[in-house]
This record gives sequence, structure tokens and C-alpha cells, in this order.
Amino acid sequence: MKRNIREVARVIRSKNAGPYELTLDILFKERRWYELFKSRNIVNEDLICQLYKVSKEDVLGIIWFEPVSAVKITIRRPCPSGSPGDTDIYGAQQHAPLLEIEFEAEE
Repeated sequence: MKRNIREVARVIRSKNAGPYELTLDILFKERRWYELFKSRNIVNEDLICQLYKVSKEDVLGIIWFEPVSAVKITIRRPCPSGSPGDTDIYGAQQHAPLLEIEFEAEE
């Protein structure tokens, strides 16, 4: 059965990680969803490149954080925070592409 990440994540957010980087967080509602995503490598460099239209060099890290059943992704900002052309000085609206993640799950 095809499911959307919005069904299994409690929090999906983004914020600046300094003026040149964005951090994207996904906190799962239940441990089983965290384990499924991690074991299947659903959130991976290729997916982030596709969703954010960035190169692999711009994906600075994907860290699975077991104590809170979360994954943290850090990417290079397309332009520095607050610079001309920046449309989101705080990086707080950059999580939207993550909302489209779909995956197969047996129930």
C-alpha cells in the first residue's frame, strides 16, 4: 500500500543551520516508522537531490538520530540567508518538498 510521509511523521520542519546551510528534520510518530525508513534507506542522497534539485555535493549530511526517532538532513542553501534573492531568511519554509515523500508499507 502506498503511503505518504505525512501519515507517519509527527514533525517535518526546516531551519537555517547558519547562513549557508539548511537543516531539514523528520520526527516519526512511532519507532516502527523510523525503523522502516532507516532500514529501507528511503530518505537518501538521491531523493534529496531530486526533491531539492541540488547536486550530491550540496547534500552535506543525512543523520539518523535513534533517541528521538528522527532523521536530520543538511543541505547547502541556494543563496546565503538574507542575501539579495533570498525568499526565506530563516529557512523555515523549505521543508515543503519533503511532504511529497511516498513509500510502500504493509499494514
